[in-house]
Amino acid sequence: MTYLDRFLDSLNSLPDFLIYFFLGLSAFVENVFPPIPGDTITAFGAFLVGTKRLHFFGVYFSTTLGSLAGFMFLFWVGSLLGRRFFIKRDYWFFKADAIFRAEEWYKKYGYFLVLLNRFFPGIRSVISIAGGISKLRAFKVAWLALISSCVWNLIWISFGYMLGNNWETARGKMSYFLVRYNIAILILLGLVVVCFVVKKTIKNRKSKGKG
Repeated sequence: MTYLDRFLDSLNSLPDFLIYFFLGLSAFVENVFPPIPGDTITAFGAFLVGTKRLHFFGVYFSTTLGSLAGFMFLFWVGSLLGRRFFIKRDYWFFKADAIFRAEEWYKKYGYFLVLLNRFFPGIRSVISIAGGISKLRAFKVAWLALISSCVWNLIWISFGYMLGNNWETARGKMSYFLVRYNIAILILLGLVVVCFVVKKTIKNRKSKGKG
């Protein structure tokens, strides 16, 4: 039995109000510390809805609130500490090159990137940090981050609920889906970066040719 399995078993033994609290907390921590498997814990909450242990809206509200709080926490951290702090330290989970890319995306897509942040597992934390560094308007960011969290959590919780009340089967299928979803997103982001580099290289060569 893995550490996550032991944690989920312990979680299931708690009173309902504490389970809601820990579901929200896991959604918060998953934003602040990306390696934490927050979506799996959220899906376990959906499984508990399927077994009639928890209420759908209780799981939905707690995880969405946690996701929003986590995103905005990093947004304010980025705003307070500034660009130089993160670029200089180059943390392994907030890599300098990832922040550079996020800044470029903000220049190109603006607030639309905040709206889609929940659909980019692994880099959503960088998006929130870069948003704070870029001095985006906090109120607008909060609303867009809330919409993003609402849509993502609704999809994820509904998916977990529909897979039935066998947790091992549900977890296996959700892990299968999430891994492939992450791979598809990484490939897509890689293609976007390659296109951006190629476009910039061609533009620079044309500028030198004119010079």
